[in-house]
Amino acid sequence: MKVFKTDQIRNISLIGNAGSGKTTLAEAMLFEGGVINRRGEVTSKNTVSDYHPIEQEFGNSVYSSILYTEFNDKKINILDTPGMDDMCGSIVSSLEVTGLGLMAINASNGVEAGTEAAGRHAESTNTPLVIVFNQLDHDNSNFDKSLEQCKATFGNKVTVVQYPLDAGPNFTSIIDVLKMKMFKFGADGKVEVLDIPDAELDKATELQNELIEMAAENEEELMELYFDKGTLTEDEMRKGMKLGMLQRDLFPVFCTCAKKNIGVSRLMEFISNIAPAPNEMPQRKIVEGKEVKMDENEPASFFVFKTTIESHVGEITYFKVMSGKITEGLDLINTKTGNKERLSQLFVSYGKNREKVPEMVAGDIGCTVKLKDTKYNATLSEKGVETKFVDIKFPGSRINAAIKAVNDSDDEKVGEILNRIKYEDPTYQVEYSKELKQLIINGQGEYHLNTLKWFFDNVHKIDIEFLLPKIPYRETITKAAQADYRHKKQSGGAGQFGEVHMIIEPYEEGAEPKKVFHFDGKEQKLSVRDVQEHPLAWGGKLIFCNCIVGGSIDARFMPAILKGIMEKMEEGPLTGSYARDIIVYVYDGKMHPVDSNEISFKLAGRNAFSMAFKNAGPKILEPIYDFNVWVPSERMGDVMSDLQGRRALIMGMGSEKGFEKITAKVPLKEMNKYSTSLSSLTGGRGLFTIDFAEYEKVPADVQDELLKAYEKEQEEE
Repeated sequence: MKVFKTDQIRNISLIGNAGSGKTTLAEAMLFEGGVINRRGEVTSKNTVSDYHPIEQEFGNSVYSSILYTEFNDKKINILDTPGMDDMCGSIVSSLEVTGLGLMAINASNGVEAGTEAAGRHAESTNTPLVIVFNQLDHDNSNFDKSLEQCKATFGNKVTVVQYPLDAGPNFTSIIDVLKMKMFKFGADGKVEVLDIPDAELDKATELQNELIEMAAENEEELMELYFDKGTLTEDEMRKGMKLGMLQRDLFPVFCTCAKKNIGVSRLMEFISNIAPAPNEMPQRKIVEGKEVKMDENEPASFFVFKTTIESHVGEITYFKVMSGKITEGLDLINTKTGNKERLSQLFVSYGKNREKVPEMVAGDIGCTVKLKDTKYNATLSEKGVETKFVDIKFPGSRINAAIKAVNDSDDEKVGEILNRIKYEDPTYQVEYSKELKQLIINGQGEYHLNTLKWFFDNVHKIDIEFLLPKIPYRETITKAAQADYRHKKQSGGAGQFGEVHMIIEPYEEGAEPKKVFHFDGKEQKLSVRDVQEHPLAWGGKLIFCNCIVGGSIDARFMPAILKGIMEKMEEGPLTGSYARDIIVYVYDGKMHPVDSNEISFKLAGRNAFSMAFKNAGPKILEPIYDFNVWVPSERMGDVMSDLQGRRALIMGMGSEKGFEKITAKVPLKEMNKYSTSLSSLTGGRGLFTIDFAEYEKVPADVQDELLKAYEKEQEEE
């Protein structure tokens, strides 16, 4: 294929709710551009986009598909994204590298949960939008109602460029108020350009005036022309619309029936004429290195936004050329690793099909294979330039589960597979929790996790199960306590002997060690000789005070005592959770001239600490999270009731972007499968964020429940 210049390239993302017809629209655009000579159908499982077996089984997109087509001597790169917000990693990464989002809306259903979610992602990436009302041939299609919903969701930026004539089964014609013509479509999208019928002329003229006003508002010169002439030419309107789109002040509305190829060619004409070229968009920010422009004469660099693994091919690296020109055989430096990578082959892709090209210029999107160590978010640039572009920021997780192989012998394989999958979909976060002794998978929702399980079942043939993740509790104390412990063991030959007396008390930030304690009416005075502060990896501190006088315990045994205490801090006396925020005073003890050794004092220290801990008003702490949830106003009561049942402390309420916002503090224990509950309560429209805030004491009934559960677990072991 020919090499397109930067100003001949258009990069678009197809976004919208599942079932809005994005994949069918992509199919029609490839057909119009001559890339394919026959349009596939989702129901027939033969579309270019949905070529993965999981997509054909599920009946909708699971991954973003990278496609291209040609129209009016322009190359249009199309990233067809999933409609389920659980797969939002693909949506975000696509929007980050394209200059325009085509928001497909099912004209029968109007604005749906996925529409709102896609709109939020487009806003966060500052991506211009074109709104495409699709499936206008359905019996229940309602353009006016859908348009009203769209304006309520996205504001008065939504501006009609086209509206349908006779939406429904007989839909064939579109009124275009930019061109002030009617487009009548026949078989396979063949189009007649006709005058607007008299009955529609007043409506079309009114909508054109609205469009002219919206276009004129984006530049002072256009506004002056509008005031002088009372109108704008088509070229002047195009200029104003492009400026408005770039500033996200104008979201033009188009009409299609992609399945019958109605309106697709006119939409593509608009994209080729008005959608921004890559060099008309702001360049991606850099972290370090030389700043480059979206220009083929600059040093070569590209940004990796997606990595996949395909059988018989291996790893495929998808990228956007950020500057210069890249060619086969070019050596570039991975600015994250410093390693050299050679581009052995360059391809443009449409689904699973790849077409070899000799070179690509700034702004284009393509792929390569057999890179050694380059994953998503990497920048490759010429030696000496070492530009590093900012990473794509993926959404935080909304659900987690412990994952385990049903057959223990498969555990290692599961870990290896997860390590590969997280590079293909960065919204899967995998970690092994030493504390919980569980492999934890974090994702976006139950659908996201079910997708993962499909791969283990069908591709890797490994049985896995999802378990409830344990809660990372903490243990601490509420008052001072005293204990002593003698470790004595004689079994022939050298024995073991060590005796430790200690006092423990709660630690509070800034607190100084005490010198006097009272227990059972007796006073215990201490002489603090040395204080060690140990910040704990799991939060909080241990303050270790050496109060030994008279040599009752030799200084060389103090580290062993500390080690024994620290071991018990790592496996708290109550539930085996980490302990924190404790001051320990070792003030007396005994040694044996022959039998005392480090192991003896480690065990004595460990057991003395455990005994003191249980007498010091021990408390279990639970993780509390800052929680924000956005819900439709009509669902506010249901969501509030649900939160109260989860021991949530409501901190505030307000309105934001057409939603009601609730701010709360919620115990992590109560948030299991919250994403599923919220989706059920709000019809999929609810949104929430959750961030760790602090540890707080659990209620007495919850503590009793946890202690009983731990005792039972210990008995079973």
